[in-house]
Amino acid sequence: MHVRELQWIEPVPAMRRLAHRPHLTFLDSAARHKLLGRYSYLTCDPFSTYRVDDGQASCNGAALDGDPWTALRELLNKYPQEHHDDLPPFQGGAAGFFAYDLNRTLERLPLPAIPGQGLPQSMLHFYDMVLSFDHRDNRCWIVSTGWPEQDSARRRSRAHRRADEFVGLLAGSETPRDFLPGKAGAWHSNFSREGYIAAVSRVIELILAGDVFQANISQRFSAKLPASFDPLHFYSQLRAFNPAPFAALLRYGDLTIASSSPERFLKLDGRRVETRPIKGTIARSGESREDQRRAEMLVTSAKDRAENTMIVDLLRNDLSRVCTADSVDVPALCKLESYASVHHLVSVVAGELAPNRDAVSLLCACFPGGSITGAPKVRSMEIITEIEGVAREVYCGSIGFIGFNRRMDTNIAIRTVTIENGLAAFHAGGGVTAMSNAEAEYEETLAKAQRIFDAFDAVTSGVS
Repeated sequence: MHVRELQWIEPVPAMRRLAHRPHLTFLDSAARHKLLGRYSYLTCDPFSTYRVDDGQASCNGAALDGDPWTALRELLNKYPQEHHDDLPPFQGGAAGFFAYDLNRTLERLPLPAIPGQGLPQSMLHFYDMVLSFDHRDNRCWIVSTGWPEQDSARRRSRAHRRADEFVGLLAGSETPRDFLPGKAGAWHSNFSREGYIAAVSRVIELILAGDVFQANISQRFSAKLPASFDPLHFYSQLRAFNPAPFAALLRYGDLTIASSSPERFLKLDGRRVETRPIKGTIARSGESREDQRRAEMLVTSAKDRAENTMIVDLLRNDLSRVCTADSVDVPALCKLESYASVHHLVSVVAGELAPNRDAVSLLCACFPGGSITGAPKVRSMEIITEIEGVAREVYCGSIGFIGFNRRMDTNIAIRTVTIENGLAAFHAGGGVTAMSNAEAEYEETLAKAQRIFDAFDAVTSGVS
């Protein structure tokens, strides 16, 4: 592996200098939280692509044997690499997304009535080169692995050559910005206000009947975009309006995925596992005293604390399937975290991964995240499919990396927009419990969606 430290460059200008390259991936700590958001990663030009369609995995277009999770593990095992503690954790590996609909490769679940935009169930690119950023120390490095070369001499040569190529790209000019204003179409939801309230009421009936304790229900917003719409400019606006520690931009040809997620799904650091479920949300106020009052309301809300605690119990069970006995604990329960438009209640569940398990085992045990399904998980996912009626696709799946060094960090893909073929779509939802108020649940989805609407308005009105 070849490592080259560079003079500090801000991640967004660096991203714009690489934006014309194939399969750009930007894992972006846009919010520099005191406990989170230390590192960002930027890469492009992968040497291999793994994807899953209708439960069938492929690599570079060729079908792979076995289930998609085993196939992924076998691909990752082709490129063993030691971890360097003095560098940010992503040091080359697979990065991309696992769509929520990959859940059907793990459980027997019904198909949604409406397929959505027709995205794959997963797409991960294998990157031999990563530009990593340490925001705490304002340092950045090119990490070049030399994969997929297997011969050690050729691998060293490729590692140096690829680093030189990226230095040249970073010295180039930024991709031109298109600020031409153009009116986006009206936003449409798959629910009316009355329809969403009725959906929440139906879930409450199922809870009271004993089907589930909690289920997450979302509405899907979509709008047609003007021909002049610039997805890169949109992402810049989104990270400005709604900075988040687990943000991401994926540019895969005509498909753009822009995420401003505040929620970590799974982190694997050595053998240490961490997940950070968010359950409990309240809109912020621009007036400081009112904002503080709302934060205190959330912290003392019996409904929101119960919602969070239920999911903590679910995640403890999920982690216990792959962690060593008695290692799973809860370092933080229902702690307040504040973001641009909302306050959240966040818990931390941690454990020690068992010796015979790896990152893929961890994903299989926990996917999709309990905070965006419900409890019990399988029945909640059946209810979600029945009531929402449309495929979630990337929403409530996960975006992140699995490194050749066996490290992993992934988000829960909330506050996440897909842009393809002139159409933008995203979901906003929340957990429903027996104590939920249907009207309040509807308003919570709008509070979560507002900063995405604001970012679109800024782009289509020509704001720079």
